[in-house]
Amino acid sequence: MDFGLVLQTDPPASRVVELMKRAEDRGFTYGWTFDSAVLWQEPFVIYSQILARTERLIVGPMVTNPGTRTWEVTASTFATLNDMFGNRTVCGIGRGDSAMRVAGRKPNTLARIQQAMEVIRDLAEGREADLGESRIRIPWIKDGSLPVWMAAYGPKALAMTGAKADGFILQLADLYLTEWMVKTVKDAAVEAGRDPSEVTICVAAPAYVTEDDSPEALAHAREQCRWFGGMVGNHVADLVSKYGESSDAVPEELTDYIKARQGYDYAHHGRSGNPDTAFVPDEIVDRFCLIGPAQAHIEKLSRLRDLGVDQFALYDMHDAKESTIDAYGSTVIPAVNA
Repeated sequence: MDFGLVLQTDPPASRVVELMKRAEDRGFTYGWTFDSAVLWQEPFVIYSQILARTERLIVGPMVTNPGTRTWEVTASTFATLNDMFGNRTVCGIGRGDSAMRVAGRKPNTLARIQQAMEVIRDLAEGREADLGESRIRIPWIKDGSLPVWMAAYGPKALAMTGAKADGFILQLADLYLTEWMVKTVKDAAVEAGRDPSEVTICVAAPAYVTEDDSPEALAHAREQCRWFGGMVGNHVADLVSKYGESSDAVPEELTDYIKARQGYDYAHHGRSGNPDTAFVPDEIVDRFCLIGPAQAHIEKLSRLRDLGVDQFALYDMHDAKESTIDAYGSTVIPAVNA
């Protein structure tokens, strides 16, 4: 199983670069960041510094979207990094929850995401692509490679991921939901005439390693990770508005917990102590995240691997960034990949 580190690009950028370098030194192979232009610093500028300071780390956004950047610029940016550092990027793409809403726009439609995935990948790999009003090719790209992984929760998005994307990003680590969604994606791949093993499966969630499993330690870890249930809840709320509170299309195990949700202020997005996530119960934190002593992480990750997960991407937005990276490097990663 591969392991990735996910960070927000808060200033100073040097801090992001240092943590990514630390992660590579500890055995992580992917470095991901949020991409929301108003809330955080520009990730692609920082990627160049991460790539320059590391040797093997593959970097990319978790996730970009097709609405805040023109597609040819996105493709050219990835291709430039690949030309400089040797095909070490991956494009995570989604609807643009925070990036679009903070800018006063609605998240992108699935149709737009599908078109953007195809155009960005073709252009970044040196092929001609249709921009709508013209067909173009970036002439200087040679031997380009850009896997495009799609973030999804709902049935139509999962089906499109299986049919069109190179990878699937699932932003939660619940075992039941992971099994259900991975099966949905792989079934869609088969239906589209693809080999389902060609779709890389990436589970992304916060991880917090405690010294023991005392009630006090677990309670602190939960408070540090509760923000994640609120972030996921934004997407779940969209699904509920589309499919209803009770639907065969979306499992209740995903939708039930947002009934007490009152709203969301993106000023606290992705941060521990987010006041808009008080509605998230401890059960959801335990299901969606990985908390507890290292052995608890090893056991859950082993079960995720058995469900077909190829990568675990660790959201490291809490008060134990370095110690979590170090615990994964010294104990968790070696044990899972023994």
